[in-house]
Amino acid sequence: MSTLRGVVGGAHAVRTGAQAVGNLRDWAGDLEGHALAVVRPGTVAEVQAVVRVCNDFGLPIIPQGGNTGLVGGAFSTGTDDAVVVCLDRLNTVRRVDPVGMTMRADAGCTLQQLKDTARAAGCQFPIALGSQGSCQIGGNAATNAGGLNVLRYGMARDLVLGLEVVLPDGELWNGLSALRKDNRGYDLKQLFIGSEGTLGIITGIDVKLLPAIAASATAYVGVASFEQAMALHGDARRSCADLLAAFEVIGSECLDMAYLVNPGLAFPVSPQSPVHIILEASSCGPVDVRALIENFLASQLDSGRVLEAVVAVNQAQADAFWNIRESIVEGQARRGYHVRTDLSVELGDVALLIDRARALVAGHYPGWQPQAYGHAGDGNVHFNVLPPTGMNETAVRGDGDALLADLYSLVVEFGGSISAEHGIGRTRRTQYWSSLSPVDRRLVAAVKHVLDPGGLMNPGCLVPTVKENS
Repeated sequence: MSTLRGVVGGAHAVRTGAQAVGNLRDWAGDLEGHALAVVRPGTVAEVQAVVRVCNDFGLPIIPQGGNTGLVGGAFSTGTDDAVVVCLDRLNTVRRVDPVGMTMRADAGCTLQQLKDTARAAGCQFPIALGSQGSCQIGGNAATNAGGLNVLRYGMARDLVLGLEVVLPDGELWNGLSALRKDNRGYDLKQLFIGSEGTLGIITGIDVKLLPAIAASATAYVGVASFEQAMALHGDARRSCADLLAAFEVIGSECLDMAYLVNPGLAFPVSPQSPVHIILEASSCGPVDVRALIENFLASQLDSGRVLEAVVAVNQAQADAFWNIRESIVEGQARRGYHVRTDLSVELGDVALLIDRARALVAGHYPGWQPQAYGHAGDGNVHFNVLPPTGMNETAVRGDGDALLADLYSLVVEFGGSISAEHGIGRTRRTQYWSSLSPVDRRLVAAVKHVLDPGGLMNPGCLVPTVKENS
């Protein structure tokens, strides 16, 4: 500890205890971790020095951003000697180029900080997450974050131009670049995007910016089924001039969770509508997107595909629509432990996946309550399941593990993914690793071994440890 304190200062290196509780517990409260210490370097050079100290003493290194992840990737659950390297002091926006539409920032900058800085420069940074006030851009890159606008703007890896990374031996790899096109061999930054801190610590990032939004329109819609919802999505993509930015679906069974957060909540459409949809279109130019959305929904109402629809009259009402979506997530967390998934299938299979998953729960897990919602416009379904009230903790966890395994098996039948946007972390590592082909395992293990031969970077996250592989 004295050596680490000598690097970052005594106030920024603490043994685990009251000062580190927030660094060793996940947002949902499902997991608690362990560590030898939590350190907060304030410069890239200090990050390098911390990594070198850990190497000298053989201490595992756990990179940590805002610790808003949901798969246990930002703290260790299996060792007491790890050093959590928290980057919240590395929080400077280094430069903004509104002409080239790029931004360079420290990895510890919050997503909201980047969005506000871009807005002040007449641009936008489009990743949108419920946790954007807390999550950090380095963590967004390390987990290849998704969010509400993937439909139009893509995942984090689609918006990253360059990275700066402290490698497992403490050396600095400078891959920062604001070039939009660079075809010189391997694109090494892509190795670190989605690597969840297992190959190095991201300390700096170059991202793409886009023109600021000039006009947007948000609608709240009720339809009869998820099948109808996905048909509506297809029509919306064709009818809204490729301006559709978000398409969220919410099964009506989820609405009780929103009431937990706000008992007086009034929904824009009848709670009895089987599926609720929030769709949003936006433009950076002189396009009347409100008229576009209104005309589209009028035709859908006439056809009978849409049961009800409300277009927000101002930003406050649009924010209220989105608050319903976020309240559902918060309500589930307040309800306590539940089976949480982050599934991805082809667009044509979304409705069938939900139907099959509901039937699975009804047939094999009586009393458990499905909650189907998500970014269905890009094939991402959060099919969560609440345990029966009053069920004892041991039974809940046992049935929950079995149910999760069944849902993962189901999505594999569809040729889908067990992780659309949340990553693998520690909670999904076994399922991820067992699903890989022998060739995939060999390639992943080879990359890990070359960059982190000592296996000190975030051990137990994403890939098996050296000991487990031996």
